[in-house]
Amino acid sequence: MQDVRLKEKEEEAQVKAQSLGLPYVNLKGFPISPEALSLVSEEQSTALKVVCFLHTGSEIRVAAVNPEDEKIKELLFQLTERYKANGAIYQITEESFRLAKKAYANLPKIKLIIKGVKITDTELEKFQSAMATFADIQKTVQGASVTDVMTIVIAAALKFDSSDIHVEAEEHQIVVRYRLDGVLQEVASLPHEAWKRIISRIKLVSGLKINITENPQDGRFTIFMKNGDTDVRVSTIPTNWGESVVMRILKPTAVDVPFVSLGWRPALEKKILREIEKPHGMIVTTGPTGSGKTTTLYAILKKLNQPGVKIITLEDPIEYKVEGLNQSQIDQSKNYTFAAGLRSILRQDPDIIMVGEIRDLETADTAINAALTGHLLLSTVHTNSASGALPRFLSMGVKPFLLAPSLNAIVGQRLVRKVCEKCKVEDAQAPERLEEIKKILGEISPASGETIPDLTQLKFYKGTGCPLCNNTGYKGRIGIYEVIIMDDAIRASLSDKISEYEVQKLALTQGMVTMAQDGLLKAIDGVTSIEEVFRVTGGE
Repeated sequence: MQDVRLKEKEEEAQVKAQSLGLPYVNLKGFPISPEALSLVSEEQSTALKVVCFLHTGSEIRVAAVNPEDEKIKELLFQLTERYKANGAIYQITEESFRLAKKAYANLPKIKLIIKGVKITDTELEKFQSAMATFADIQKTVQGASVTDVMTIVIAAALKFDSSDIHVEAEEHQIVVRYRLDGVLQEVASLPHEAWKRIISRIKLVSGLKINITENPQDGRFTIFMKNGDTDVRVSTIPTNWGESVVMRILKPTAVDVPFVSLGWRPALEKKILREIEKPHGMIVTTGPTGSGKTTTLYAILKKLNQPGVKIITLEDPIEYKVEGLNQSQIDQSKNYTFAAGLRSILRQDPDIIMVGEIRDLETADTAINAALTGHLLLSTVHTNSASGALPRFLSMGVKPFLLAPSLNAIVGQRLVRKVCEKCKVEDAQAPERLEEIKKILGEISPASGETIPDLTQLKFYKGTGCPLCNNTGYKGRIGIYEVIIMDDAIRASLSDKISEYEVQKLALTQGMVTMAQDGLLKAIDGVTSIEEVFRVTGGE
């Protein structure tokens, strides 16, 4: 009687498999190898009623009592992605599962399946050699399996020095864009039907939940390379045609810029050096996201990093690891905020402190206290200009009589693209634009210490585009700056009601060169183009 019931169950399973369009298998007496069984932990096997019964290298087969379960489909996807194999789900009965599961008794305890997937430089190099230009990215992606698409996209991004990868779902296609030298450029498109596999692959690698599509998620993964590991920060948000993904490539070399290579003009470099070599006080950098503030702060820290100096940083998050610095990451979930972290740092006997951002009164007051009690403190404030930093502090509620003596200097900055040296040519300007340039340069104060060029003999340059610069005319970026050095006149003028315009006026009298002026001087030197300076600054 028992045998009859078991036979009926097997027949029912065959019918169910046929209705689902899946294969059926009876695992009674099936020789399941330990290698196959170990791909799924016993804990997962029990919870999902699934076993992996075959693994031949290029093929993975799992069998489940409820093969239509989405969790089982996700499990198989993870296995096939990790082992780069083809996969299939088979229908089995409860009895077949019970018999197969006995094999776990002969295996050591197995941990849960992978948290992520490794991407190595061996894989990257294989694809990089096939991509000499942007056009090759599209060709390589089109001929690749979905599993390889993400590896190809990352390989090309690293080869062409992209800082960010944008993968965006549109109505009829998936668009891949790279941010190169601060500007987004479309490099490839894919059919929309591949979207689910591609987004799942990205989520799997970065430790995100594949089944969550309606909420933003943040993750991270590491690319293991011979010349140093590279971290990639991943962000997803839901959009109307599918999730939008941005991958920020955190190359260790991104902040490996010497202080002298940041783009300071000689007169300004002397002023900045004088301020950062002071034993105490506060120096802040200002500018929007992506304007190079972090690179500037790290360059200053590296210049000051000596065996006899203790430097502690407080960051959100730690994006770049630097030898010799004590780097601490804030954690809002544990109430380890910038303000709380800064108070703790002051008990660590530091000489120099870097706070990722000052965004509230509590952090500002603690930072000012640190600057007034014998510490050099570096930080950032989100304003569009150096002149906007003082009103920003005051709007937080900082007392003018505390801000005035604590602040040493404010560095406003942007990044401009550098003209490609290989395809650089002279760039004639229209008469009206030339007059505008002369007016801006003519306003540079003699107190700045800058050498003013002959305004009747101005020459400018641009790139025509070549293979070296991917036909953009630009290769690399450099900073343009405006710096306010706190002097007696500015300190005396501080009040709760001082405006950005009033600060700007005082700074110009002091001899400040604006970002637009600094950019135009770099354009005259042939470093950047007039078009680029006006794109970034608006000529202000």
